[in-house]
Amino acid sequence: MFTGIVEEVGTVKALGSASLTISATTVVEKTRLGDSIAVDGACLTVSAVNAASFSVDVMPETLRRTNLGLLRPGSSVNLERALALGERLGGHFVQGHVDATGKIMALKTEGTAVIARFAAPPEVLRYVVEKGFIAVDGASLTVISYDRTSLSVSLVGYTLKHTTLGSRNVGDAVNLEVDIIAKYVEKLGGGRGGVTLEFLADHGFSVTGSLS
Repeated sequence: MFTGIVEEVGTVKALGSASLTISATTVVEKTRLGDSIAVDGACLTVSAVNAASFSVDVMPETLRRTNLGLLRPGSSVNLERALALGERLGGHFVQGHVDATGKIMALKTEGTAVIARFAAPPEVLRYVVEKGFIAVDGASLTVISYDRTSLSVSLVGYTLKHTTLGSRNVGDAVNLEVDIIAKYVEKLGGGRGGVTLEFLADHGFSVTGSLS
């Protein structure tokens, strides 16, 4: 489990057919074999580590679901170690299980921020709500608007400076992960359109009035 607060931007050092080696300094501290590190939002298991880099294995499923197959030596990636119990949760619960990739459609400067709009598939947008969470390349962001084909977020100066999103361009592919809570709400709703008055009544809640 992660928080979506990127700790460090690392650099791809080497690529294998099923492995990835990344140069880093912060996330390798106290990291052991078998630990999890989110690489551009994808949870990967550390297979080797030293003071200047770490390696992870990459499965075919990960390559199908994410943009990691587009990486090359020298590529920059967002890195975050797994959340430790007792630490502050500054972003939101991020599993590191990328749902799909999206594409940057537009980048518009607004004061000191940048409004980024991403094309996203239906399986992502069905869980998107205004002011809800979305993880983009592992960074926890707040949705400011959405429609049937895309969603927008505001990238503040800190995010632009301390993540790879500050160097992204229109057309770039990004990893998207929706808020897991939205999926649980849908599941609990039994496929009946989410949490309704009927659902609440069936589960012992006293409800009055209307949701319309």
